[in-house]
Amino acid sequence: MRMKRLFPIMAFASMSVIGMAQGQLKSGINLANLNQTVNPSEDFFEFACGGWMKNNPLPAAYSRYGTFDQLGEGNNKRINSILSELKTKTYTKGSTEQKLSDLYKLAMDSVKRNNDGVKPLMGIINRMEKAKTVKALFDIQLELTPQGDNEFIGTYIGSDDKNASQNILNIVQSGITLGQKDYYLDNDSATTAIREAYRKHIVRMFQMFGFGKKASEQKMNNIMKLETELAKVSKSRTELRDPEANYHKMTIKDFETKYPHIQLTKIALANGIKPAHIQEIVVGQPEFVAGADKIIANITAAEYRDYMEWGQIMSAAGYLSDDIVEANFDFFGKTMSGRKQNHPLWKRATSQVESQMGQALGKIYVEKYFPASSKERMKKLVRNLQIALGERIKAQDWMGDATKKNALEKLNSFYVKIGYPDKWTDMTELNIDPSKSYYENIVACRKFWNKWTVDNKSGKPVDREEWYMNPQTVNAYYNPTTNEICFPAGILQIPFFDPQADDAFNYGAIGVVIGHEMTHGFDDQGRHYDKNGNMHDWWTEEDGNKFNKRADLYADFFSNINVLPDLKANGRFTLGENLADHGGLQVAYHALKNATKDAPLGVIDGFTPEQRFFLAYSGVWAANITEEEIRNRTKSDPHSLGRWRVNGALPHIDMWYDAFNVKDTDKMFIPKSQRLELW
Repeated sequence: MRMKRLFPIMAFASMSVIGMAQGQLKSGINLANLNQTVNPSEDFFEFACGGWMKNNPLPAAYSRYGTFDQLGEGNNKRINSILSELKTKTYTKGSTEQKLSDLYKLAMDSVKRNNDGVKPLMGIINRMEKAKTVKALFDIQLELTPQGDNEFIGTYIGSDDKNASQNILNIVQSGITLGQKDYYLDNDSATTAIREAYRKHIVRMFQMFGFGKKASEQKMNNIMKLETELAKVSKSRTELRDPEANYHKMTIKDFETKYPHIQLTKIALANGIKPAHIQEIVVGQPEFVAGADKIIANITAAEYRDYMEWGQIMSAAGYLSDDIVEANFDFFGKTMSGRKQNHPLWKRATSQVESQMGQALGKIYVEKYFPASSKERMKKLVRNLQIALGERIKAQDWMGDATKKNALEKLNSFYVKIGYPDKWTDMTELNIDPSKSYYENIVACRKFWNKWTVDNKSGKPVDREEWYMNPQTVNAYYNPTTNEICFPAGILQIPFFDPQADDAFNYGAIGVVIGHEMTHGFDDQGRHYDKNGNMHDWWTEEDGNKFNKRADLYADFFSNINVLPDLKANGRFTLGENLADHGGLQVAYHALKNATKDAPLGVIDGFTPEQRFFLAYSGVWAANITEEEIRNRTKSDPHSLGRWRVNGALPHIDMWYDAFNVKDTDKMFIPKSQRLELW
């Protein structure tokens, strides 16, 4: 984990059209993407997105395919074209081009990977099989630590929430393969079926690594026992949203006294961290750490071995032979997400190389595809949204003057990152060796990044220039501990920004994205951090209570939505994203009105500017999705599903009612007194 807390949106963004003659521009709305047979007051998502969904059926390799994924595909092809061109040439050993080229060649060489089979992993698995004691296995764990390996708990070096300018070692809950505790503990039929499929998957994978059926079943039982015990002491994804409840600073001496079996000092030292840099640490979830410590205290060597082996298999599965990749896809792709087939090799290879050397690719990407003028135009639009949010904050009658003053100071302190970093990560020390297996080179990458993190962060101030997304990423984020908003180059392009479309479209699309990320600074998590990124309660008690009272209404509203006949949304888990959507819509609409007050926009393609604003916003959430993925995302994704980011959000926006003449007899109508209001 390279970042403290990341609030990404799931789509879109772009550039300002300020200064362009609005009368010369088009609507930006593709009428073929609409379903105008549907009444917008009855189902606005279908009205705005129905045509797109009909014309873009779900591809077999996807569990969800939407406009976000469509743009991502285009970017994948751009990145792949860069790699394919590099692949055709010879470069000086040690150059960035050599590393990218050779890593991509290894990723694409299915013949070599199939010949290697599971051999790249068998050395460490055989060593674990020969280790007969917990101590011997722990020694192996320490050897694996420099490649980022963790057992039972998670560790990362990142900013100290209450001293945000300084990095510190953080300890967090981890250790369960399926990610969230629900999969181990819930007993509804759908979750039980996934859990049983997971059991079979473990057995199948161990058999593919040469173990007999009986031995594989015993390993599965040991793994399920440990992961279930860890799940029982884990906090839910919803509970993890409370920053204050997940921050506990203590000395390393106190930690070792309370949790002696984890042996954190030895782990940190094996990772290359100096003793002076772990005198104080931050523990996210002490209850989990206590539970993990108890599990380790009572663990048998066989349980420890099987758990460690499973971790190694999972970390390697995507980089080995085709049969291993396919078996892993059968569970995680088909069972968990409802995908029918895996992505083609070129796409998987591109993604894997990008995951290890993404910034090196990003540097080439922006040189080819992102002009400097785009960065400057985006800065202007961000500033317009800042002004609009400031005006919205001043206008709130539920917030007192002292809190408003602090909120405005935080807003005006936003650190804005657009397009690409001003400095690039030096990857000179990374060695890609084509004579070794693909997986061995992936391990080399992991060791490089782990060492880079320790060298550049442990005991050092936070570098505000560091980017937490690659420039080519189709996404955006807000980071509370640096109080920054970031819009990578990958998202600043058509179809989510159209330089030939007027402000109504662009404020509805990228404008809402910008407003969304800004609002994260004031959502249920972001509001706990001040202008300097420190976790500090800068609200008056009265205003904090008023915020919570209003936010609770959002949580309750979304929790009452049926995403499937037998499954409701989790409004508390998705609260931050729902608040950011609402705030983004309010702020971007306000900014649009500011930008066009002296030159009002007209009707284009039969739609008023106000209607085009809401159509542009809704259109970015067009997507087809499997039932399995709906269940998966409801458990694991802090964003509401696309349908409900439209049909759940818009009925609480007064301007939407005016734009589409929504009446009290319409299905989506909510009485004014019941509409949710914050920003």
